Amino acid sequence: MPTYLHTRTTPRRLSRLRLAGAAVTALVLTATGSAAQAMAAPNTPQKPGSARTTTPPVPTLAWTDCQGGYECANADVPLDYRNPTGQKITLAVVRKKAADPAKRKGTLFMQPGGPGNSGVDFVRNNYDDLPAALRDSFDVFGYDVRGVGRSSALTCFDDTRYAKAVTDAKGVPGRGAFGPALREAAEFNQACLDNSGSLLPYVGTEYVARDIDLLRRALGEEQLTYYGRSFGSYIGTVYASMFPKRVRALTLDGAYDPYKYAHRPYAYDRAQYLALDGSMGRFLDWCAADQATCGFGDGDPRGAFEQLKKDLDANPVTTANGGRANGYTLVYRLMFNINEGKVIWPSLGAALQKAQLRDNTSFLLRPPSPASFDFLGPNVVVECVDKDYPESLRKLHRNVTDNAEDAPLLGPAMAYGPPTYDHQHATACVQWPAETPSRYDGSFRARGSAPILVLGTTGDPDTPYQDAVALSRQLDNASLLTFDAEGHTAFGRSACATDAVVNYLVDLEVPAAGTTCADETQPPSSAPKVAPPGTTLNELRNGVDERVERIGDVS
Repeated sequence: MPTYLHTRTTPRRLSRLRLAGAAVTALVLTATGSAAQAMAAPNTPQKPGSARTTTPPVPTLAWTDCQGGYECANADVPLDYRNPTGQKITLAVVRKKAADPAKRKGTLFMQPGGPGNSGVDFVRNNYDDLPAALRDSFDVFGYDVRGVGRSSALTCFDDTRYAKAVTDAKGVPGRGAFGPALREAAEFNQACLDNSGSLLPYVGTEYVARDIDLLRRALGEEQLTYYGRSFGSYIGTVYASMFPKRVRALTLDGAYDPYKYAHRPYAYDRAQYLALDGSMGRFLDWCAADQATCGFGDGDPRGAFEQLKKDLDANPVTTANGGRANGYTLVYRLMFNINEGKVIWPSLGAALQKAQLRDNTSFLLRPPSPASFDFLGPNVVVECVDKDYPESLRKLHRNVTDNAEDAPLLGPAMAYGPPTYDHQHATACVQWPAETPSRYDGSFRARGSAPILVLGTTGDPDTPYQDAVALSRQLDNASLLTFDAEGHTAFGRSACATDAVVNYLVDLEVPAAGTTCADETQPPSSAPKVAPPGTTLNELRNGVDERVERIGDVS
């Protein structure tokens, strides 16, 4: 067990805007694993809403044609809501007007997951597949949140450094992996300061919610109509909690437990480790039960998978462009592809077979690309701002070790890998060097709001079902719809859930208490070439590195 030495007695949050002239001693690990960290703490201005004397101006949206019937604009909003008339940040927005003006009810905000996904691309990629009732009833609107995509995107590691990090990572990290993981996370944090330091404090979800309210006003909407999936559900939860009377209809799909996310991040992360490994385990169990369709494992898929990770670590596969794919690459790809649910299981089996044969056309042997780094950097930064990790390195070590041990299929690679996605952020966030005025502290009751629709999928590997249950109980006025299925989120993957969402958003009809949908597409007899109706196969065909997030053909 490493020995830890703390010399820090002041708060860790340090504004990059005041770093010039401030002495910052980074956490440095010795050969024995001991650590020390010291930081200076500036005076922090008041949080938004505390004795503000001015309000931010509503942005003016100058719409221009941007092809395909879409209109694009820029919205200038305060960088720091503590100074609402000060420096601005520009947000990229897009909309497509209601297909039937006679049926128009207003604007539907669509918020993708992440953090780090582009809302502009989310609308463009999904509009044509939305149910006709949504396209007829609403102007469909999306935007890139601050720090993402076209809205002053954050940069931490550059492409070369990130590529090295994911290439050097292992599928089976082995003993002694914690110290190097901590050092690499500290390097990542320093790169964030060096490349995006002036933006880091201001990308938290409280400020994102305030941006949404300004955009609502800019669009002339009295109340907000909103669909948010995955991390978009947390954004919607914070908005409802801050502005409950301004809610018309909020759909929160693949919901977060907001209290755990913000205040008990280790508990939140652990649930995600276990949910992801649970999904992978159920896939491997299916492989064992239906060897003819799966084709992987020769009667022992779990053993074959563990051996494959080790073999790829020891002898990486050369990719078509001359890169290297190893056990970490395999785990990284599975982490996203498993989100598709049972329909993708035959494709996963076929891809694992190819990986065994060292066939670099397997989609599980595609290392993260520079496009994925544009997503992963903001993903880490936003969560480090939002989540209040304890400062103890001893507690960090204990949690990382426990998660790696208790989620053995995919957990070790994520626990000891570089800062990339969601439940793997603790090593960076415990050492986070910037102040966090844009973090939302709660509560999450949204007292006085209109009814809110929460959707949870029982076998969700990314946002565990119990998170949706917890959110439905924390909100004062929420209805929970359950999708009994594998995979991430429900809208677009279930005709039953999709119909419920449409009826709610259009006509404000809330599903009856206890409603459960059970219409998941079952595994086909072989790997599908195209997505079956109601499914997407988005990660199979595109992957996180292409930044395509689709919600399926739900017309």
